[in-house]
Formats: sequence, structure tokens, C-alpha cells
Amino acid sequence: MNHLLKMLDLTTAEIDEILNLADQLKYEHKHGMAHPILEGKTLGMIFQKSSTRTRVSFEAGMYQLGGHALFLSSNDLQIGRGEPVEDTARVLSRYLDGIMIRTFEQKEVEDLARYGTIPVINGLTDFSHPCQVLADLMTIREFKGRLDGLRVGFIGDGNNMMNSLIVGCLKSKMHVAVACPEGYDPAKEVIDFAAQVGHFEMYRDPRGAARAADVVITDVWASMGQESEANARKIAFSGFQINEELMKYAKPDAMVLHCLPAHRGEEITARVFESHATEIFEEAENRLHAQKAVLVKLLGKEK
Repeated sequence: MNHLLKMLDLTTAEIDEILNLADQLKYEHKHGMAHPILEGKTLGMIFQKSSTRTRVSFEAGMYQLGGHALFLSSNDLQIGRGEPVEDTARVLSRYLDGIMIRTFEQKEVEDLARYGTIPVINGLTDFSHPCQVLADLMTIREFKGRLDGLRVGFIGDGNNMMNSLIVGCLKSKMHVAVACPEGYDPAKEVIDFAAQVGHFEMYRDPRGAARAADVVITDVWASMGQESEANARKIAFSGFQINEELMKYAKPDAMVLHCLPAHRGEEITARVFESHATEIFEEAENRLHAQKAVLVKLLGKEK
């Protein structure tokens, strides 16, 4: 593992290693046992999309590991004024120990890794959100005690979250069912992967994805960069809300996860959100611990 670019790149063993290390780092953090594993290391954080959880969790994580994080807005970098990504990659590789980037195009992340000589972490692209899915898997395992054999239902847009969850859950030996309106399917690359693995179903009716689910997951209907589509998407997704009626199709002890921010009254009702707030905000916290595990594996030496 030299980079974290997308879930498709990770093996099942690598996912397990990250989750096990994340559990260890979380335990140490809770018990005041943190160690400066990344002392003297610097992470550059390039943001072309705004963020709450990604920025704060990476910055806090680097601090807790003894390292330093630099916030690099695209408005302040030459990459935002047309400098080729390959030049930025080669320059930053001479200053930093690692790069985290939150941007639109997956190709930009891949090019940073191709032309640079330091680890690159995908903080989010329109195609993939591996850091969030690692946190999701960590949270499911905490609450359910395992991943293997669990049934996950994702209801909503075939976006970066659905793409990454399908791959991450299947590689963790889970059964995955998704529901999305026609025209909002996950990426073909992901569908092809799922077809090879099996244990995957796609529905136009959200009840199919929720049926017998151990975990029900959703995301906003219009992500960053899709604001102009918001009204059309509300119409298209009007029957895809996670509400009390839909949750009757899931198992009685089903978890609900949401990567946040949540639009109560749209993709999820306030009642369902608040009744599952414990796991949703544990999921948010686990961004910190899962990313710290990724940072240690890429930038430092494991203990």
C-alpha cells in the first residue's frame, strides 16, 4: 500500500489491517496512550472542495500523531491558476511527507500519485471517498462485532459514497444491496467489479435494498458541485427517503449511517436520524481514527 486513491485499489487484507490499527489508535487516544509516531512528518492538505470533517479530522490526526498538517486551499496554490498537476506533485514531493487532496476529478488524485514521490490520500473525489468508507466499516464492526456476512443497504445516489461502499463492503465479505432511481446508477467500473464478486443487488425500489438489512446507509441527494440539479434531484429521489416506514423492512436492530452533512426531511427524516444519532456520530468520530491508521501506514512505521 503506497497510496490511498480508491477502495478498488485495496485488498481485503489491507482493509483489515487499517481497521485493526484504527481500533488500536482509538483505544490509545481514549486512554491517553498516544505516541508521536509521525513526529517530524508534514502532510499537505489540498482542498478544492470545502470540508468540515475531512479538514478537522486530518489536521487533528496529524497533531495527535506528532506531525504537522498544512491547509492548502486551491485558491492559494498555483494549481488553482493552471499549473499542471504533474508539476505541483513534483514540487510538493520535495517539501512534504504526504499529500491529502479533496477535489472533483479522480484523475487529479491519480496524477498526483503518478508524478509525485510521496504517498497521496484521496480525501474525496466525485468518484471515490475511501476515507469515509473505512470509517463506516470501522463503525459497523464496532457496533455489530463483525463485517463478514452482514447485509448492507445503501439508498440514494450512485455517487462517490455508493461507489466506495459497494467495493469496501464486498471486499469485507458483506452482502450489498443498493437502490437508486434510473439515471443515478453507480459507476460502471464499480458495477463490473460487483458482478464479478457477487453478493450484490441493485433495485429501483428502496424497499429491496432495505429488506433484512443489518445496516442502512444514505447520503445527500445533491452533492457539492450539483447544486444546480438540486430541484430535479428532489423529484427523482422523492421515494428514496429513509423513514420509519422504510426501516420496517430492515432488521429490528439495524444500524443507520450517514456520512454527513444530513438534510433532515430529504434523504432521511429527523426522527430516524435522531434515533440513530449514536452510531452516526460515532461514524463521524471514526473518520479521525481510520485516517490516523492510514497516515501511520503510509507516512510512518507501525508499532
